[in-house]
Amino acid sequence: MSIHKTAIIEDGAKIAEGVVIGPYCHVGAGVVLEKGVSLKSHVVVVGDTKVGENTQIFPFASIGHIPQDLKFHGEKSKLIIGKNNMIREHVTMNPGTEGGGMITEVGNNCLFMMSSHIAHDCKIGNHVILANNATIAGHVTIGDYAIIGGMSAVHQFVRIGHHAMIGGMSGIESDVIPYGSAMGERATLAGLNIVGLKRQGADRDTIHALRGAYRMMFASEGTLEERIQDTLEHFKDNAAVIDVIKFLQSDSSRAICLPKNVSKSS
Repeated sequence: MSIHKTAIIEDGAKIAEGVVIGPYCHVGAGVVLEKGVSLKSHVVVVGDTKVGENTQIFPFASIGHIPQDLKFHGEKSKLIIGKNNMIREHVTMNPGTEGGGMITEVGNNCLFMMSSHIAHDCKIGNHVILANNATIAGHVTIGDYAIIGGMSAVHQFVRIGHHAMIGGMSGIESDVIPYGSAMGERATLAGLNIVGLKRQGADRDTIHALRGAYRMMFASEGTLEERIQDTLEHFKDNAAVIDVIKFLQSDSSRAICLPKNVSKSS
């Protein structure tokens, strides 16, 4: 353990072996820093916040301060951050609220670039990347390996499926399917994240099936419900396609992000 003489560590904070706390950091009384965590300098971690092993937090990050939610009234909510994350300069992460289950959760092996923001009650998967200035509003769920482009904003309660790609400077108001690619000022679905699929080792058959399913669901006749059912019958043995269909059929307070000129009824 290495704690710089200028750091402020409140009584009650739990600091594991191998933790490095640099100059002018502030660690609150309810904080747990697990083995190998590194706070570079000028980092603030407060509240009921747990930071997982080997996570690195860079200068001027604000982790665990109360949510930016006017409905928050001081309830004892939590922020849980997983292992091996890199949290860059000026990143902000807030704990949960009573209206969202009391917990904000961040997975493992994620990269949060400069000035990205995770709001209250979000659920962030593993291997997620938020590029510079990406902002995630409250109650958002982001699946594993999703990438949120720089200066993008995600609306409250939106779901971003696993392996999805959000283009830079996009406004995401609707749920984005797993493996989907979305972009635009008011984003529309722009196809599949083929580059991401290849990077994660998806085989040719899986990519071919997803392309076929995409065409059936978003470029054929009938209502969206009818197209989903047709796709399910055609690709019932393909796990990746079933992932997409389950996402589309699950309950959500938001609409589905669709391609331009495609509606649920067309």
